[in-house]
Amino acid sequence: MSEPILVLNDVHTYIDQHHILQGVSFEVERGNPTVLLGRNGSGKSSTLRAIMGLTPATSGEITFNGDLIHQQKPYDIARMGIGFVAEDKAVFYNLTVEENIRISILKENGESNEKLDQVFDLFPALKKFWKTKAGVLSGGQKQMLAIARALVNDHEMILVDEPSKGLAPIVVEQLGESLLRIKEKTTIILVEQNFYLASKVGERYFILDDGQTVHSGLMEDLRDNSELKKKYLGIG
Repeated sequence: MSEPILVLNDVHTYIDQHHILQGVSFEVERGNPTVLLGRNGSGKSSTLRAIMGLTPATSGEITFNGDLIHQQKPYDIARMGIGFVAEDKAVFYNLTVEENIRISILKENGESNEKLDQVFDLFPALKKFWKTKAGVLSGGQKQMLAIARALVNDHEMILVDEPSKGLAPIVVEQLGESLLRIKEKTTIILVEQNFYLASKVGERYFILDDGQTVHSGLMEDLRDNSELKKKYLGIG
């Protein structure tokens, strides 16, 4: 077993008076792509936001590379090596592809230029539309841009929230191939409702229900566990 890069221990969060996460605990091993699964409203996206400090933990602990991060600001967490790809293709529509990526680079140098070349290799369409405003891109291209913005920095971990949402099946297939390549270079935590994509990318899973971690295991075992998938994921 490889060392854990991320550990959540009994994490609770609130939004106003609403108790969103009610005891989320799990470990992610370095280099082991991990999927958070569960029905809508189970706390998956809220868990990613807690890790990034966007919805700070009110109790419990989150450690990254052995350092406590649950009381850090989001920009400090990003500088520590965690990238975040929010759901709904979070890009700046009125900026060009180039501008979207340039403002995402924490430190522009030879290494960031090398990262940019890797992004172009992964998503050739972004080079083609380099001077185009992001708002006119297709849904799939916007998602590629959102992921690219996280990849241009030297992140050890990338959190990806619902990347296939609203995309056509053929684009989801292409996205899956891209994520397979990305996971060779960085540790991915993926939130995904599309079970096919989740099982293609992930090696380990954690199921959330009502803001708590209720089950975990290997994705290859979950594929054949129809009872568990029906109970927690609504998959017949």
